[in-house]
Amino acid sequence: MKTVIINASPRKTWNTAQLLKEAQRGAEAAGAETEYIDLYDLAFSGCRSCLSCKRKGARRCRCYFKDDLSPVIDRILAADAVIFGTPIYMGEPSAGFRALFERLGFCILSYDEGERSYFDGKINTGFIYTMNAPDGYYETNLRPKLEGTEEFFRSFLKGKVLTMAACGTLQTDDYSRYSMGMFNEAQRKESRKTRFPADLEKAFDMGYALSR
Repeated sequence: MKTVIINASPRKTWNTAQLLKEAQRGAEAAGAETEYIDLYDLAFSGCRSCLSCKRKGARRCRCYFKDDLSPVIDRILAADAVIFGTPIYMGEPSAGFRALFERLGFCILSYDEGERSYFDGKINTGFIYTMNAPDGYYETNLRPKLEGTEEFFRSFLKGKVLTMAACGTLQTDDYSRYSMGMFNEAQRKESRKTRFPADLEKAFDMGYALSR
């Protein structure tokens, strides 16, 4: 069993990364071999629409653009499970995640009549979202938007899909250094003590469940 963990946050030690490390621990507890990738360490872009993945006679489910992301896509599609972690910026997953989703999605999407996906395996997928937004805003405004991406993975990778959201997260250790008066530092730090540990447990459980 191989589980690939993708940190699609530019911050390598903060909320998203900490949750993903717990998911990695859960996957390893289930007996999986794991690989952890910091996406923002790589040089890549979104899909270039070169159509190389659609050439007649070309190997399917492969991105042919020569940058750091194409080998990552190969490793994802060779895995049994993949867990993405991304902060929510401006109501959307990070730009890095969206670029990866474009590249991964297009190389498995079939343009042949009567065929939706070139991928014939099965990969379990997890999504860990982190955000400033409170739970209510996530459920009513963000959740419906994110479900479309999740459904793509459910339909095209054919495995189970699990999601979790860490809402109202702590953004910095010292709010006094920034113009962030709309946030209550005391409340955020209290939530960090009382709620974030439960989010870490959920991430661990996700990694375990997807990697069994």
